[in-house]
Amino acid sequence: MPKAKYYFNTNSLKYEKVVIPWGKRILRVLGFVATAIVFSVVIVAIAYAYLDSPKEKQLKREISQLTLQYEILQQRFEHVDNVLRDIQHRDDNIYRVIFEAEPIPATVRKAGYGGVNRYKALEGMENSEMIINTARKLDELTKQLYVQSKSFDEIVELAKDKSHMLASIPAIQPVSNKDLTRIASGFGYRIHPIYKTSKMHEGIDFTAPIGTDIYAAGNGTIKEVVYGDRGYGNYVLISHGFGYETLYAHMSKVNARAGQKVKRGDVIGNVGSTGASTAPHLHYEVIKQGTKINPINFFYNDLTPEEYEKMIEISSQSNQSFD
Repeated sequence: MPKAKYYFNTNSLKYEKVVIPWGKRILRVLGFVATAIVFSVVIVAIAYAYLDSPKEKQLKREISQLTLQYEILQQRFEHVDNVLRDIQHRDDNIYRVIFEAEPIPATVRKAGYGGVNRYKALEGMENSEMIINTARKLDELTKQLYVQSKSFDEIVELAKDKSHMLASIPAIQPVSNKDLTRIASGFGYRIHPIYKTSKMHEGIDFTAPIGTDIYAAGNGTIKEVVYGDRGYGNYVLISHGFGYETLYAHMSKVNARAGQKVKRGDVIGNVGSTGASTAPHLHYEVIKQGTKINPINFFYNDLTPEEYEKMIEISSQSNQSFD
């Protein structure tokens, strides 16, 4: 039993027992309980703010592991991207150059996916941005790998046809020119023999007596045989495939017909002076993808490096053309 408490009553000069009313007792109990609750709340708040529960500790460990794995994944993405860039560079600047194929435009290699939002299902989450960026990068790599795969398929087909391509590309002089004295005018701006003005000369003129044999510069098919008294005069156009054509103008005689298959070195006609020509010669052009280019770059099969260098020097001289 609790000990009784007494107090000294100065009026009666006696010790009297302290009697606490029930209401006051209840208030004291309630005050104690309230104080305990306040302290409990404060302690719990501090604990939640500064101390982790076992479940929270486990979740933080998992988040830390996922973050590390994500960083490793990003590093692997970066490594794959660098390797792919190197493959693309070699493809455009080595493989496709060797096989006379045009480089793949960057707009095609880097093209994304059009249409609807592919990542809408990934939106609305706490880590949506990170997940969407990863998904987008994976899609970009997948698309680039697909484009590169198609490019290699094309290169494989070109490699299978390499021997045919090497035989078809123009690679010899169209007339016999062992002493390199027959080049009269090269590719570039030259003085026109009739108008006496500077005009683009889109081929090379080889001087030779009328009747000199003219050779096909590569395997191909006779695309056109034209007889005329203006411009090119009598001329032959050969399609070699792979985007190449060669033209032989001012011929005195044509030994070919449209649709005929020819091989490099076949005689297709003879030198003449037909059309707009001022003297017997062969006007020779090389055309690639519809553009006339300098034929001097296509004489590598029948010249030594020293002869080729000398021919470049001769063809570069500014003089008057023969047509």
